Amino acid sequence: MDFVVIIPARLASTRLPNKVLHAIAGEPMLAHVCRAARASGATEVIVATDSEAVADAARVAGVTACMTRADHSCGTDRIAEVAAQRGWANDTIVVNVQADEPLMPPALIDQVATALDSDTEAAMATACTPIRDADAFNNPNIVKVVATPAGRALYFSRAPIPFHRDSGNTEFEACAFRHLGIYAYRAGALQRFSAAPPGALERIESLEQLRAFELNLPIALVEARTVPGPGVDTPDDIALVEALMAAGHSAERDDD
Repeated sequence: MDFVVIIPARLASTRLPNKVLHAIAGEPMLAHVCRAARASGATEVIVATDSEAVADAARVAGVTACMTRADHSCGTDRIAEVAAQRGWANDTIVVNVQADEPLMPPALIDQVATALDSDTEAAMATACTPIRDADAFNNPNIVKVVATPAGRALYFSRAPIPFHRDSGNTEFEACAFRHLGIYAYRAGALQRFSAAPPGALERIESLEQLRAFELNLPIALVEARTVPGPGVDTPDDIALVEALMAAGHSAERDDD
């Protein structure tokens, strides 16, 4: 199976300026993400950016840099521009790996690509992991997902879903799953997704992936065999990631 990884990366960040180039364990954060992507088995790894500094860091990390427009509102639009530049066939599998996930397991990148390759009717694929903590289940900053028995995403929400009517929503184990923000797309579906305006569900929940449902784009959903460590948004996150790297727990994350 062939697939491409694209890492959308920009310097603008309100909470941590120049985040993707911030040093973690002696290397730019982007270098750690590129290393994971290269180890996933991808046929090519591309950093999509509008910054020459980021492009230079990508090349040092041993991956291709692709310059894109500066006016993209999200990473999905940036990777769609790369796919259009390259003229990829509609069935090309493209995995979007976030540039602020230095503890992304290579195996998870491969898993979502394989899930999309295996489900020939799906337009996208993504991953989830069980929630085992009540606070996490009720936290609107943790996105939940429910699935069909056939392994397709049914809905994503910031609300605690599924809601257990008769227990006051305290019985959630074995049925509650946290969405992990990694996506594989077929290139044709990626272009259709990027070209469409946000729909009502996306605007209400502020969740971009809900656009797929309004476009009737089926999403294959897999339970992650290896769960990523924490992403980076603040200086405190960097300290945590460095501690996890030093402890050798780069592929683990708690649900809280």
